[in-house]
Amino acid sequence: MSFHLHEVAPRQGFAWTRNGFRAFFRRPMALSSLFIAFMLAALLAMAVPAGGLLLVLALPLLSLGYMIATRSALAGGPVHPGQLIEPLRGATASPENAGRRKALLILCALYALATLCIIWLSDSIDGGRFERLQVLMASGQASESAQAEIEQLLADPSLRNGLLVRFGLAAVLAIPFWHAPALVWWGGQGVPQALFSSTLAVWRTKGAFLMYTAAWALVIGAFGFVAATVFTLLDARQLVGVAAMPAALMFTVAFYVSLYFSFVDTFGEF
Repeated sequence: MSFHLHEVAPRQGFAWTRNGFRAFFRRPMALSSLFIAFMLAALLAMAVPAGGLLLVLALPLLSLGYMIATRSALAGGPVHPGQLIEPLRGATASPENAGRRKALLILCALYALATLCIIWLSDSIDGGRFERLQVLMASGQASESAQAEIEQLLADPSLRNGLLVRFGLAAVLAIPFWHAPALVWWGGQGVPQALFSSTLAVWRTKGAFLMYTAAWALVIGAFGFVAATVFTLLDARQLVGVAAMPAALMFTVAFYVSLYFSFVDTFGEF
């Protein structure tokens, strides 16, 4: 299948976010089940050696699986967790699909390698402070010593520099991999071509991606403001965290659903 780059107006970035939520609300339970299944598999993977590496390897397949599921949902078809691994299943075995499956696995390996390099570089800059901060935040310790250590870590320039490198390079890495899995699977492109095509496409549609980022920041910020205001008025601020959990699931799933619309707008219907 041949794809061609299309002109995309900046305002389409808002449409990607809006369409992501619209598609989500058409099949909320089914689309959420994909992410829940992925998280359960991730928990099981973390229990074995190199489980973290397996999780990172699977992230490009997660984005492609959601594109497959979203396309099916829009056509009135089934949506199920098996779509996350549809490109790897034996039912798709053919000479053409075997080549695409191999290219996808190479793409996953490259993504994992690049991610590990980013983590290594960031850890070398912050000296493990980010990992320590994660441990303290996850433990929920409320002691004065724990709070003092958290404040000390947040004020440490090494942590700030490490975070800038970590998230800055992660954002850069997302550019060549944004459309690449779909270009490999649906477009039949090789790994180098898919990475180049994705990078070129994101650059050509950078206005839309800027608006897309702004839309998500607005959605998350608005939720935080409304939730904090409502629960403060109800004198139940402790429930903000409870409300944030289902909201985080909804936002995450809607984000992955929106990937399909960014791809179709950029490369056309197929």
